[in-house]
Amino acid sequence: MNACGGQQGRGDSVSASIDGKPYPIKVKKYILFDHDGVLVDTEFWYYKAGERALADIGFTMDRDQYLRDMTQGLATWAQAIAAGIDEQTISRQREVRNAYYQEYLRTEDIEIEGVLETLDVLAREYRMAIITTSKPADFALIHEKRSILDYMEFYLARDDYENAKPHPEPYLKGLQRFGATAAETVVIEDSARGLNSAIAAGIDCIVIANEFTASQDLSKATAKVAAFRELPSAIKGLAR
Repeated sequence: MNACGGQQGRGDSVSASIDGKPYPIKVKKYILFDHDGVLVDTEFWYYKAGERALADIGFTMDRDQYLRDMTQGLATWAQAIAAGIDEQTISRQREVRNAYYQEYLRTEDIEIEGVLETLDVLAREYRMAIITTSKPADFALIHEKRSILDYMEFYLARDDYENAKPHPEPYLKGLQRFGATAAETVVIEDSARGLNSAIAAGIDCIVIANEFTASQDLSKATAKVAAFRELPSAIKGLAR
């Protein structure tokens, strides 16, 4: 588990009343962000790196099938395995894919509009962290020259848990690290895999529109927003 430089907590309990009798309002105190496709625009480039690595050995990856496999945490190599490509070749091309992906991370524009400005607003009220399936090396490269982590108290990358999304373990570990309850927390996601992980962990989930994952079934999201800038009002809306 990895500590960041985030600010410490806000989010006091709030109550309202009906006929003079108080009742609690569901107020969020903690935000657990997915990373790829939410804070940085990397989902497509990860796919592209895998597509390119498989093309090097003459295999054409079907994008729609990739997106379906992605919901189960499979994605890049599932089609190649089904086609009978041997494990030694896949292992070699996995390293090729990793190199291509880091090339894209260094050269392509992966910024998402409004992220830093919105994090600055959210940090005044919520404690925040990142729960990602990113490999530590990729995560470190992405944040080498970015200030997103300044707003986070910690992050959990792929090496920090055993079972990846859509298993609930990553988000349950996030709750544990904060000492938070599911009711006090909201997850921000962009994919069905992450949404299903949050649902399995019992946590409300707001999905941000992402063109790359738009074909996935996101119907079980607690709320949906079109842009990162809409998060402050969307999170407030969960208390109503």
